[in-house]
Amino acid sequence: MKFGVVVFPGSNCDRDVAYVLQDILKQPTRLVWHQETEISDLDVIIIPGGFSYGDYLRCGAIAQFSPIMKAVQQHATQGKLVLGICNGFQILTEVGLLPGALIRNQNLHFICDRVPLKVENTASVWTETYHKQTVITLPIAHGEGRYFAEPDTLKQIEDNGQVLFRYCNQKGEITAESNPNGSLNNIAGITNKTGNVLGMMPHPERASDEVLGATDGLHLFQSVLSHKVGMANLAH
Repeated sequence: MKFGVVVFPGSNCDRDVAYVLQDILKQPTRLVWHQETEISDLDVIIIPGGFSYGDYLRCGAIAQFSPIMKAVQQHATQGKLVLGICNGFQILTEVGLLPGALIRNQNLHFICDRVPLKVENTASVWTETYHKQTVITLPIAHGEGRYFAEPDTLKQIEDNGQVLFRYCNQKGEITAESNPNGSLNNIAGITNKTGNVLGMMPHPERASDEVLGATDGLHLFQSVLSHKVGMANLAH
Protein backbone atom coordinates (compact mmCIF):
# COMPACT_ATOMS: atom_id res chain seq x y z
CA MET A 1 0.00 0.00 0.00
CA LYS A 2 1.40 3.39 -1.00
CA PHE A 3 0.63 6.59 0.87
CA GLY A 4 0.74 10.20 -0.24
CA VAL A 5 0.88 13.15 2.16
CA VAL A 6 -0.23 16.46 0.63
CA VAL A 7 1.93 19.51 1.39
CA PHE A 8 0.46 23.00 1.15
CA PRO A 9 2.28 26.25 1.88
CA GLY A 10 1.79 26.44 5.65
CA SER A 11 1.35 22.72 6.33
CA ASN A 12 3.16 21.80 9.54
CA CYS A 13 2.17 18.21 10.27
CA ASP A 14 3.09 16.64 6.95
CA ARG A 15 6.46 15.35 8.19
CA ASP A 16 4.87 13.97 11.35
CA VAL A 17 2.48 11.86 9.28
CA ALA A 18 5.23 10.77 6.90
CA TYR A 19 7.39 9.72 9.86
CA VAL A 20 4.66 7.46 11.22
CA LEU A 21 4.06 5.86 7.83
CA GLN A 22 7.68 5.48 6.72
CA ASP A 23 9.68 5.02 9.90
CA ILE A 24 7.22 3.28 12.21
CA LEU A 25 4.98 1.34 9.82
CA LYS A 26 7.60 0.95 7.05
CA GLN A 27 5.17 1.89 4.27
CA PRO A 28 6.14 3.51 0.95
CA THR A 29 5.22 7.16 1.28
CA ARG A 30 5.78 10.31 -0.73
CA LEU A 31 5.13 13.96 -0.03
CA VAL A 32 2.79 15.42 -2.64
CA TRP A 33 3.24 19.14 -3.40
CA HIS A 34 -0.06 21.01 -3.68
CA GLN A 35 0.55 21.89 -7.34
CA GLU A 36 0.84 18.25 -8.41
CA THR A 37 -2.05 16.58 -10.19
CA GLU A 38 -0.86 13.01 -10.76
CA ILE A 39 -1.55 10.70 -7.81
CA SER A 40 -2.81 7.58 -9.59
CA ASP A 41 0.07 5.58 -8.11
CA LEU A 42 -1.17 6.18 -4.55
CA ASP A 43 -3.65 4.12 -2.53
CA VAL A 44 -4.18 6.49 0.39
CA ILE A 45 -4.05 10.29 0.37
CA ILE A 46 -3.58 12.12 3.67
CA ILE A 47 -4.22 15.85 4.02
CA PRO A 48 -2.35 16.84 7.18
CA GLY A 49 -2.82 19.51 9.79
CA GLY A 50 -1.29 22.92 9.73
CA PHE A 51 -2.25 26.30 8.40
CA SER A 52 -2.62 25.91 4.64
CA TYR A 53 -2.06 29.28 2.99
CA GLY A 54 -1.87 30.80 6.46
CA ASP A 55 -5.57 30.06 7.03
CA TYR A 56 -6.42 33.38 5.42
CA LEU A 57 -10.13 33.99 4.78
CA ARG A 58 -11.04 30.86 6.80
CA CYS A 59 -9.41 27.51 7.38
CA GLY A 60 -9.17 25.50 4.16
CA ALA A 61 -10.89 28.15 2.05
CA ILE A 62 -7.90 28.78 -0.23
CA ALA A 63 -6.51 25.23 -0.20
CA GLN A 64 -9.69 23.94 -1.81
CA PHE A 65 -8.61 25.62 -5.07
CA SER A 66 -5.15 23.99 -5.21
CA PRO A 67 -4.57 21.81 -8.30
CA ILE A 68 -4.04 18.75 -6.10
CA MET A 69 -7.59 18.89 -4.73
CA LYS A 70 -9.22 18.00 -8.06
CA ALA A 71 -7.03 14.93 -8.13
CA VAL A 72 -7.97 14.14 -4.53
CA GLN A 73 -11.66 14.41 -5.40
CA GLN A 74 -11.19 11.99 -8.30
CA HIS A 75 -9.20 9.69 -6.02
CA ALA A 76 -12.11 9.64 -3.55
CA THR A 77 -14.69 9.12 -6.30
CA GLN A 78 -12.80 6.02 -7.37
CA GLY A 79 -13.31 4.60 -3.88
CA LYS A 80 -9.72 5.12 -2.78
CA LEU A 81 -8.95 6.25 0.75
CA VAL A 82 -8.62 9.88 1.85
CA LEU A 83 -7.83 11.05 5.38
CA GLY A 84 -8.00 14.69 6.47
CA ILE A 85 -6.52 15.60 9.85
CA CYS A 86 -7.38 18.91 11.53
CA ASN A 87 -6.80 21.45 8.73
CA GLY A 88 -7.21 18.51 6.37
CA PHE A 89 -10.71 17.90 7.78
CA GLN A 90 -11.52 21.56 7.19
CA ILE A 91 -10.32 21.32 3.59
CA LEU A 92 -12.39 18.18 2.94
CA THR A 93 -15.56 19.97 4.04
CA GLU A 94 -14.67 22.97 1.87
CA VAL A 95 -14.42 20.83 -1.28
CA GLY A 96 -17.58 18.88 -0.42
CA LEU A 97 -16.00 15.48 0.19
CA LEU A 98 -17.44 15.55 3.71
CA PRO A 99 -20.71 17.10 4.94
CA GLY A 100 -20.94 20.00 7.35
CA ALA A 101 -18.35 22.60 8.28
CA LEU A 102 -15.76 23.43 10.93
CA ILE A 103 -16.32 26.81 12.57
CA ARG A 104 -14.73 28.85 15.36
CA ASN A 105 -14.41 27.10 18.71
CA GLN A 106 -17.24 27.92 21.07
CA ASN A 107 -14.92 29.81 23.43
CA LEU A 108 -13.26 31.59 20.47
CA HIS A 109 -9.82 30.45 21.71
CA PHE A 110 -7.20 28.24 20.11
CA ILE A 111 -7.13 24.92 21.98
CA CYS A 112 -4.02 22.77 22.37
CA ASP A 113 -4.58 19.76 24.61
CA ARG A 114 -4.95 15.99 24.86
CA VAL A 115 -8.55 14.83 24.96
CA PRO A 116 -10.40 11.53 25.42
CA LEU A 117 -12.42 10.21 22.50
CA LYS A 118 -14.90 7.37 22.21
CA VAL A 119 -14.54 5.08 19.21
CA GLU A 120 -18.16 4.92 18.05
CA ASN A 121 -17.93 2.68 14.99
CA THR A 122 -15.42 -0.08 14.31
CA ALA A 123 -17.12 -1.34 11.14
CA SER A 124 -14.86 0.95 9.13
CA VAL A 125 -11.60 0.62 7.26
CA TRP A 126 -10.27 3.34 9.59
CA THR A 127 -11.14 1.74 12.92
CA GLU A 128 -10.99 -2.03 12.45
CA THR A 129 -8.23 -2.52 15.02
CA TYR A 130 -10.01 -0.54 17.74
CA HIS A 131 -12.63 -2.00 20.07
CA LYS A 132 -16.05 -0.36 19.85
CA GLN A 133 -16.78 2.13 22.63
CA THR A 134 -13.09 2.16 23.60
CA VAL A 135 -11.89 5.46 25.06
CA ILE A 136 -8.64 6.67 23.52
CA THR A 137 -6.62 9.85 24.02
CA LEU A 138 -5.40 12.03 21.14
CA PRO A 139 -3.96 15.56 20.93
CA ILE A 140 -5.95 18.45 19.49
CA ALA A 141 -4.67 21.82 18.31
CA HIS A 142 -7.18 24.08 16.55
CA GLY A 143 -9.05 27.35 16.62
CA GLU A 144 -11.81 26.32 14.19
CA GLY A 145 -12.69 22.77 15.18
CA ARG A 146 -16.35 23.12 16.11
CA TYR A 147 -18.26 20.72 13.89
CA PHE A 148 -21.52 22.10 12.50
CA ALA A 149 -24.16 20.71 10.15
CA GLU A 150 -27.79 21.46 9.42
CA PRO A 151 -30.27 19.28 11.38
CA ASP A 152 -31.18 17.06 8.41
CA THR A 153 -27.52 16.51 7.53
CA LEU A 154 -26.64 15.79 11.14
CA LYS A 155 -29.42 13.21 11.36
CA GLN A 156 -28.21 11.49 8.21
CA ILE A 157 -24.66 11.34 9.53
CA GLU A 158 -25.83 9.78 12.78
CA ASP A 159 -28.29 7.38 11.14
CA ASN A 160 -25.65 6.18 8.65
CA GLY A 161 -23.07 5.50 11.35
CA GLN A 162 -20.68 8.05 9.86
CA VAL A 163 -19.47 9.31 13.24
CA LEU A 164 -16.29 7.39 14.08
CA PHE A 165 -14.97 9.49 16.97
CA ARG A 166 -16.76 11.53 19.61
CA TYR A 167 -15.42 13.72 22.41
CA CYS A 168 -16.11 12.18 25.83
CA ASN A 169 -14.78 12.08 29.38
CA GLN A 170 -12.39 9.47 30.75
CA LYS A 171 -15.32 7.21 31.58
CA GLY A 172 -16.60 7.35 28.00
CA GLU A 173 -19.56 9.55 28.88
CA ILE A 174 -20.66 12.03 26.19
CA THR A 175 -21.12 15.26 28.09
CA ALA A 176 -21.12 18.99 27.41
CA GLU A 177 -18.17 19.35 29.79
CA SER A 178 -16.10 16.89 27.72
CA ASN A 179 -16.73 18.81 24.49
CA PRO A 180 -13.63 21.00 24.00
CA ASN A 181 -14.88 23.15 21.12
CA GLY A 182 -18.68 23.01 21.07
CA SER A 183 -19.01 20.51 18.20
CA LEU A 184 -22.56 19.33 17.59
CA ASN A 185 -23.16 15.92 19.16
CA ASN A 186 -19.55 16.01 20.43
CA ILE A 187 -18.41 14.96 16.94
CA ALA A 188 -14.64 14.66 16.52
CA GLY A 189 -14.42 12.63 13.31
CA ILE A 190 -16.76 11.57 10.49
CA THR A 191 -16.68 9.71 7.19
CA ASN A 192 -18.56 10.20 3.96
CA LYS A 193 -21.48 7.86 3.19
CA THR A 194 -19.29 5.27 1.53
CA GLY A 195 -16.73 5.37 4.33
CA ASN A 196 -13.59 5.84 2.24
CA VAL A 197 -13.11 9.50 3.25
CA LEU A 198 -12.43 10.35 6.90
CA GLY A 199 -12.03 13.76 8.49
CA MET A 200 -11.04 14.24 12.12
CA MET A 201 -9.88 17.16 14.23
CA PRO A 202 -7.66 15.20 16.68
CA HIS A 203 -4.16 14.24 15.55
CA PRO A 204 -3.56 10.46 15.44
CA GLU A 205 -0.02 10.98 14.08
CA ARG A 206 0.93 12.76 17.31
CA ALA A 207 0.00 9.68 19.34
CA SER A 208 1.65 6.95 17.27
CA ASP A 209 5.13 6.54 18.75
CA GLU A 210 6.07 4.65 21.90
CA VAL A 211 8.87 7.17 22.44
CA LEU A 212 6.16 9.74 23.14
CA GLY A 213 4.35 7.36 25.48
CA ALA A 214 1.24 7.57 23.30
CA THR A 215 0.15 5.06 20.66
CA ASP A 216 -3.65 5.35 20.56
CA GLY A 217 -3.45 7.00 17.14
CA LEU A 218 -1.33 4.25 15.60
CA HIS A 219 -4.32 1.90 15.48
CA LEU A 220 -5.98 4.12 12.88
CA PHE A 221 -3.12 3.65 10.41
CA GLN A 222 -2.83 -0.04 11.32
CA SER A 223 -6.54 -0.46 10.59
CA VAL A 224 -5.99 0.67 7.02
CA LEU A 225 -3.12 -1.78 6.60
CA SER A 226 -5.10 -4.58 8.24
CA HIS A 227 -8.05 -3.95 5.94
CA LYS A 228 -5.79 -4.11 2.88
CA VAL A 229 -4.33 -7.44 4.03
CA GLY A 230 -7.82 -8.79 4.69
CA MET A 231 -9.02 -7.84 1.23
CA ALA A 232 -5.93 -9.41 -0.34
CA ASN A 233 -6.61 -12.68 1.51
CA LEU A 234 -10.19 -12.71 0.30
CA ALA A 235 -8.98 -12.29 -3.26
CA HIS A 236 -7.03 -15.54 -2.90
